[in-house]
Amino acid sequence: MTTEEKDEIEKSSAPLIDHLIELRRRLIWIAVYIIVAFVICFYFNREIYLFLAQPFVDVSLKYGQPAKMIYTGMHEAFFVYLKVSFFTAFCATFPLISIQIWKFVAPGLYGNERRAFLPFLIGTPILFLIGAALAYYLVIPNAWNFFMSFQVGMPGSSPAVAGVDKQQLAGVLSIELLPTVKEYWSLVMLLILAFGITFQLPILLVLLARVGIVTADGLAAKRKYMVVGAFAFAAIMTPPDPISQIGLGIPILILYEISILFIRLTIKGKKDV
Repeated sequence: MTTEEKDEIEKSSAPLIDHLIELRRRLIWIAVYIIVAFVICFYFNREIYLFLAQPFVDVSLKYGQPAKMIYTGMHEAFFVYLKVSFFTAFCATFPLISIQIWKFVAPGLYGNERRAFLPFLIGTPILFLIGAALAYYLVIPNAWNFFMSFQVGMPGSSPAVAGVDKQQLAGVLSIELLPTVKEYWSLVMLLILAFGITFQLPILLVLLARVGIVTADGLAAKRKYMVVGAFAFAAIMTPPDPISQIGLGIPILILYEISILFIRLTIKGKKDV
């Protein structure tokens, strides 16, 4: 290897080292954000869990029952509080994490690329918050109401045996919903993540359209496949109840149509081949 070739390799390695140093700096800031937020969230972990459990409390009171959860393992509640704290810390710091990602990526972009990418960076946490709010305030209460309707012999429940009134059935059989704290948290987290991720669909499709991978006409032509895919995705990402699945499938289709409309209005001159 000649001296000139060695010099070229050394010059090319210098920018790589600079990028790695910059990446380490951004990752350190992200870790600091999450750790600080985690400590704060863990201090308020019970308040956060009570907020997440409020839909279950409201539905229980509607059925005239005390809101009651259990945990079956000695460590279960502790680890649930850890997961709640970490999940909340990540969600709370996501805008700050996005800023660090932007600071790492932006120097490598042209001015027009930065102007095109920045709105999507801002819109991502906003759309996630809208999706999470839809899950918490609309879908989760209706899903819990659906699950609790299968109780037998409890206040507000309906008898499931023909010819037996409520008082007689209560003396024979009682089926009560007693969710564990781990089970409840898993369902809530699943629904919030499913709706939050789903609401990123417009950003994904518009970005793909900007780089020429998809077009509005192409998306419109595949609308019938999207209907099947939306409800298949909803069936995978939600509990096996029609309320959650329909509540996720319909927003996916609405967001898909909004994406097509937005692409038609903002991206011109690209046609399907």
